[in-house]
Amino acid sequence: MYLSEKQRSLVERLINAMETGRPEGDYGAISIQADGPHRMRQLSYGRAQTTEYGNLRKLVGMYIAAGGIYSAVLAPYAPRVGSDALTYDGEFRAALRAAGRGDPVMRSIQDQFFEEAYFLPALSWADDHGLAKALSLLVVYDSFIHSGGILWFLRQRFEESPPSLGGSEERWVSEYVRVRHQWLSSHQRPILRRTTYRTQAFREQIEAGNWDLEQVPVRLRSTDVYPA
Repeated sequence: MYLSEKQRSLVERLINAMETGRPEGDYGAISIQADGPHRMRQLSYGRAQTTEYGNLRKLVGMYIAAGGIYSAVLAPYAPRVGSDALTYDGEFRAALRAAGRGDPVMRSIQDQFFEEAYFLPALSWADDHGLAKALSLLVVYDSFIHSGGILWFLRQRFEESPPSLGGSEERWVSEYVRVRHQWLSSHQRPILRRTTYRTQAFREQIEAGNWDLEQVPVRLRSTDVYPA
């Protein structure tokens, strides 16, 4: 899949806006939600919000290895992330927030981390399944960020095949967005029901025929999002 610089920028900024409400991202953003294992409360952090029981340990380790300003403060926490509950540890949270908002090293590491952990796997999945449109990649990338990947049980809810198996790209993406929206909007967990703004935004872009993401701005959460 080929993305222009404008398309790549818009994709990233839309994901940032979905996660933190700001197209430029909030590298020091911290939220606490009951979306951890067994519905435990966990901390989410950074530009695109990686989670305490997900990949936060990897991000913290990368930052420490890069010798950031707050590496010494965070070093004792690194082996504990994802093992010990740090959700309400004030020193840990303060160090993460300060690093994200005041240390260029953390911002650089986050850009690298989110590309390696989420964007490139999403791009690989899209390529492997024959998707070529920028909007298609945005849908896939968001599913990787928000749900850990393309959800198989959702794919089983519609008949269209991806292009790699002879199907239509536009129909496959439209159907995936449709069933994902239904799943989120009817989910028993309120935290997921509150995220339908994501799939609603995709539905609006599909309806507008904005497959190449050339129609800007894209309206999301009361914000007009442009490429950088």
